[in-house]
Amino acid sequence: MSRKSRTSVAQAQRAVRIGPLEADSRYRLVSFDGSHWEPMEREEFEARVRMELPGIDPHDPEQISWDDHPGEWPAWHPGEA
Repeated sequence: MSRKSRTSVAQAQRAVRIGPLEADSRYRLVSFDGSHWEPMEREEFEARVRMELPGIDPHDPEQISWDDHPGEWPAWHPGEA
């Protein structure tokens, strides 16, 4: 792994944290800077990572800090409240 890759991974681990998976929510709480949490769906999260942290794989639990269930998002289907 190059020095740049190691730095990017370390930055992501400090900068991006995914909160616990909640069965009664269509979102997971995401913190990009450690100061506040935002509810996000998988697609929103992936787009935001690509925009703010290019080169970071949003599917790699080694690069993103997950409280639990790495890579899992709540099931939601169009038409549900």
